[in-house]
Amino acid sequence: MNKDMELQLKGYGLTTAHILYRMPDHPTILQTFVWQAYDLAPDFPEMKTFLKFWQQKLDGPLHSVRYFHRKLISASEWRGLRGEFILN
Repeated sequence: MNKDMELQLKGYGLTTAHILYRMPDHPTILQTFVWQAYDLAPDFPEMKTFLKFWQQKLDGPLHSVRYFHRKLISASEWRGLRGEFILN
């Protein structure tokens, strides 16, 4: 099983953050950045870690962050089945 599927089965969903930040040399200009990772709602530890890193290590101060979260697999959509397909 790949890592992404394992995270989804543990309750992680895909989180996308649309980040607006100010250019360090031109503070009146806003630049955009899109970040995407699997994260746990409602606390969003991965996104908070990334934003903390941004504020500590990068020069462009944050203006705003909009985020969207979607669970790709929910409990009602995943169920174990027993079966076998034999090919040839």
